Amino acid sequence: MTTPARNTICLWYDGGAEEAARFYADTFPDSSVGAVLRAPGDFPTGQEGDVLTVEFTVLGIPCLGLNGGPAFTHNEAFSFQVATTDQDETDRYWNAIVGNGGEESACGWCRDKWGVSWQITPIALTRAIAHPDPAVARRAFDAMMQMRKIDIAAIEAAVRG
Repeated sequence: MTTPARNTICLWYDGGAEEAARFYADTFPDSSVGAVLRAPGDFPTGQEGDVLTVEFTVLGIPCLGLNGGPAFTHNEAFSFQVATTDQDETDRYWNAIVGNGGEESACGWCRDKWGVSWQITPIALTRAIAHPDPAVARRAFDAMMQMRKIDIAAIEAAVRG
C-alpha cells in the first residue's frame, strides 16, 4: 500500500466510486486511478470483493471515492471548478460530463451521473467578470447569467459592448 496523500478529498458514492474514478481519469488530464480497496469479507450491506474505496486523482487533486451507500448524496456545496483555456476545451469537458448521463445547470455548472457538481469555467469568463471597468464586468456577468454551458464568444462580445 502506498502512503496516502496528507490531505485528500473524500467523495461518497452509492456504489459507483470506481466507475466515476475511471471516467474522471479518462476525461481529464493529470488524472488517474490508484489503489482499489475491496472488502476482505461479507458485511451488512455488501459482499466480499465489493469495492470499498478507490484512490484517484482529478486534475492533480488527490481524491478518495468511498462506496458508502445511499445515506448521503452530493450537492452543489462541493464542486470541482475546472478552468478552461478555450471553447474546444470547455465543450469537451462539458459534453463529456453531460453526455455521460449528467445534467446541465446554470452559469457553467453541470452535474455528472454520480451527482458530483462541476464548474466548467473558461479563463476568459473569470477575467471578464474581474474586469477593472465595472460596466464591462457587469455586461460579462449578465451574459453569463443567461447561459448553461459558457459561450466564450458571447462573453467576449459582452465585454466589447
